[in-house]
Amino acid sequence: MNLKEKFTDLCLTFSKDQDLISTFWQEIEKRYSEKGRHYHDLLHLENMFLELETLQSQLQDPVSVSFSVFYHDIIYDAASKSNEEKSALRSVERLQKLGLNSEMISKISSQILATKSHQYSDDSDTNYLLDADLSILGKDLAVYLQYTRKIRKEYAIYPDLLYKPGRKKVLRHFLELESIFKTTDFRDRYEQQAKQNIAAELQLL
Repeated sequence: MNLKEKFTDLCLTFSKDQDLISTFWQEIEKRYSEKGRHYHDLLHLENMFLELETLQSQLQDPVSVSFSVFYHDIIYDAASKSNEEKSALRSVERLQKLGLNSEMISKISSQILATKSHQYSDDSDTNYLLDADLSILGKDLAVYLQYTRKIRKEYAIYPDLLYKPGRKKVLRHFLELESIFKTTDFRDRYEQQAKQNIAAELQLL
């Protein structure tokens, strides 16, 4: 998948300023390729788009969801508790310059903020975005374990003494949910495997 082409095509609907679009793409590429990123990188974006590709007909506003994918982790610092807020703000700044209307920008900002708590939303597009973001949880165990190793690297600043209890808390929270995935499409595809994977990781911690 060519993310640059995808982003450019999205932007061209709103602005013909190729230099501006190119600058915004370079920012995305640079941010998602930062040294400390082992999981929240360009491959994560690719995987989210692949998940959503088959569900385009289910999305009410695929354009907004696509912008949300591109910007949802543009600011990512493992030591920060405000990545989503900062990412949402960055999306607002950039999308205003591209000429999106305020309603659309507000929707995208809300979707990005929703990736912080991953709560069920009244907006079905938000639920699809959240499910795509968590789809890695339901992949084959080998792929899932590779993901857990990447996440551990991103949190390398924390010793096991701090990391393991925090990680266990997150995983137990997922298992306590009535269902991890918000949409029937993702639930049918990944729910069972996700719960098995999380239980397997808890055994290893």
